[in-house]
Amino acid sequence: MSSILGISAFYHDSAASILKDGEIIAAAQEERFTRKKHDRD
Repeated sequence: MSSILGISAFYHDSAASILKDGEIIAAAQEERFTRKKHDRD
């Protein structure tokens, strides 16, 4: 069993995801929380 945390940062549209045994468990983009398209903050 392996788990992977994927992080995309240092650019607009920051995001994170969690994979467990190659299956996506969770994923989120910053703009979903700020409600701003292509948020740079």
